[in-house]
Amino acid sequence: MNAFVDVSLFPRAAKPITSYRPFWAKRFGTAPFLPMSRAEMEQLGWDSCDIVLVTGDAYVDHPSFGMAVIGRTLEAQGFRVGIIAQPDWQSAEPFKALGKPNLFWGVTAGNMDSMINRYTADRKIRSDDAYTPGAEGNRRPDRAAIVYSQRCREAYKDVPIVLGGIEGSLRRIAHYDYWSDKVRRSIVVDAKCDLLLFGNAERALVEVAHRLAAREPVENITDVRGTAFVRRTTPEGWFEIDSSEVDQPGPVEAHINPYQTTSEQAAAAGGSCSGPDTTISIADSAQPARASGQNDAKPASDGTHKLTFVPNPALMGKRKLPPLERTVIRLPSYEQVKSDEVLYAHANRVMHLETNPGNARAMVQAHGEGTTARDVWLNPPPIPLTTAEMDYIFDLPYARSPHPRYADEKGRHDGATKIPAWEMIRFSINIMRGCFGGCTFCSITEHEGRIIQSRSEDSIIREIEDVRDKVQGFTGTISDLGGPTANMYRLGCRTPEIEAACRKPSCVYPGICQNLTTNHDPLIKIYKRGRAIKGVKKILIGSGLRYDLAIQSPEYVKELVQHHVGGYLKIAPEHTEAGPLTKMMKPGIGNYDKFKTLFEKYTAEAGKKQYLIPYFIAAHPGTSDEDMMNLAIWLKKNGFRADQVQTFYPSPMATATTMFHTRLNPLKGIHRDERGEKVDVVRGEKRRRLHKAFLRYHDPANWPLLQPLNTSGGCASRKKDNFLTIPSMVTEKVPSKAGPKPGQIQTQHTGLPPRAGIQGKKPQKPNTSKR
Repeated sequence: MNAFVDVSLFPRAAKPITSYRPFWAKRFGTAPFLPMSRAEMEQLGWDSCDIVLVTGDAYVDHPSFGMAVIGRTLEAQGFRVGIIAQPDWQSAEPFKALGKPNLFWGVTAGNMDSMINRYTADRKIRSDDAYTPGAEGNRRPDRAAIVYSQRCREAYKDVPIVLGGIEGSLRRIAHYDYWSDKVRRSIVVDAKCDLLLFGNAERALVEVAHRLAAREPVENITDVRGTAFVRRTTPEGWFEIDSSEVDQPGPVEAHINPYQTTSEQAAAAGGSCSGPDTTISIADSAQPARASGQNDAKPASDGTHKLTFVPNPALMGKRKLPPLERTVIRLPSYEQVKSDEVLYAHANRVMHLETNPGNARAMVQAHGEGTTARDVWLNPPPIPLTTAEMDYIFDLPYARSPHPRYADEKGRHDGATKIPAWEMIRFSINIMRGCFGGCTFCSITEHEGRIIQSRSEDSIIREIEDVRDKVQGFTGTISDLGGPTANMYRLGCRTPEIEAACRKPSCVYPGICQNLTTNHDPLIKIYKRGRAIKGVKKILIGSGLRYDLAIQSPEYVKELVQHHVGGYLKIAPEHTEAGPLTKMMKPGIGNYDKFKTLFEKYTAEAGKKQYLIPYFIAAHPGTSDEDMMNLAIWLKKNGFRADQVQTFYPSPMATATTMFHTRLNPLKGIHRDERGEKVDVVRGEKRRRLHKAFLRYHDPANWPLLQPLNTSGGCASRKKDNFLTIPSMVTEKVPSKAGPKPGQIQTQHTGLPPRAGIQGKKPQKPNTSKR
């Protein structure tokens, strides 16, 4: 399992994105920043843009921002690309700022889903926006991808609209919308776009751009992987598999005896085979064998024996499957999933099974009835990028800073106009894409896929040196060297054949797959080479760590703990109890204990004081009140006091969101009878607040919620020794925040335990005496 196999070097059956002939406008060269105004276009000598990108984020020319990656990729193909960032959506005029695009609009809501960006998990409007200068809120509309597409259509009616980004990717079929608490149509229908590009879209976008540049009508571009569009009927030559209903219980047909002849089968059914089509089996015509071994059969007049072959009835139904590339699966229609939660769960399960580019089939979902009926057609997911293609994307000439229009009066971007999202990734390096964890509450797998796409070591080192030499304010610390996860670099299946055949939703649940390579040597090598670069004082790891993978390589844990932890290392067990963990597809808490042992061992060897910071989710589907109480007891026994609490957020298309909406578990199969597994769902503000209160059991403001559980019949009272004892109901007003007192728990967002030899004081009641 630990033998190193570089999955990044597996051959990919796709045209390399570097093999296209550049568009004629390549002669204009590279822009320092993609233009955001007519004046900038004139400085570059452009009279028009071939492609105009519209985004809900401020324009930051950095490879961690999707629009910058797409823009620079298209520019490298020779196209003139302009950007309209965070336009005023009240009218179509701001969308005309760069003129009419020659080829198409490229529309995205931004790096985040606009609804998740704008609303908290409790559906409250956020006051800030991390992707806006000065963190200013309300700079993008709800469901921005739909609104921007509509305004683009109003601005220039005949220009094709190509929609992309995570908001469109996660809404490519009918989906449950948490904010309106109903099932909405595919975004392809609502946005009225010509094409939706889902997943990492570089490969599909480059092909679409060149075909549109060759004057191919957009309605004819229906064969590009990773695209979705509307069509009225299924074209000829396609084999349609109807999966619009779940299996119905009924009698099981008896197995056919493979040795039964046609006549015997007919006789068993009370019939006869006599007639012109009667066949004679070899067994029927066989005669007892002589000593010589020859049958005593009478030869025909010409001296030959008549031999008749009979088809095996048991094999009659085993027909050759239609080719994957010409097969389409019909999902339950929008009208069906809107009114039937069982069919919604079924559609979600089928869609998640069709995510591996090696064996996924096209899918189709009907929207509307009668004359308004049309199908949303989804082609199979895009082919992952090779290492050479990943290097090509990340080696493009990014400025690695926000556009100059966002600079303050001093010409800097770290003052009043600072963009928090850029500040967070300013000195970080993205080394890979994809995640094979398959956590049900996360949408990375649905967007980026399970196959890891890694950059080469040299490309990563070049970017570290670029950050050192070119990024203003660099002090010697790389804030992160990771991606969707910290330690999946170059991991994957042992062979391309296994990778192409697999249909598992996770490679690490319920245990690490025997076909998965877990060798961390390439990552260890990059860490060591990176921290040896002159001018780099420290490289921190800020991406999420899969500790169940890390414990497979103690050498990696040692390198990580002794050289790449800045005092605190955040990891995410998410829970301690089996109920919610099985619905999350997360490993048991025992893996955390194993990692903690290694962490403390190597920390002690290095002579450092470092702490593990576990993160947990409240109110996840499958979580009972008892589960949350047990988690609170675990937190108290281990000395953790959470400052911030993460509540389950039902994002579109996630498997856990399907559980939340349908109360069914699509991981176990979908049925209408007792075979379907029901899921306990935490709905309603009161119960969600209770689960959050368990994670902050130490906060006096939460005691009124938890105190009733201390009475007879409450789940806490059934615990031995009442370890989680809640003080009596506080009748006086408790201040929401108290200042730190000497010896009390240190409050950084970590939940650091008290210092050795000092006991924390119990929270005191407020002084209510009159002054």
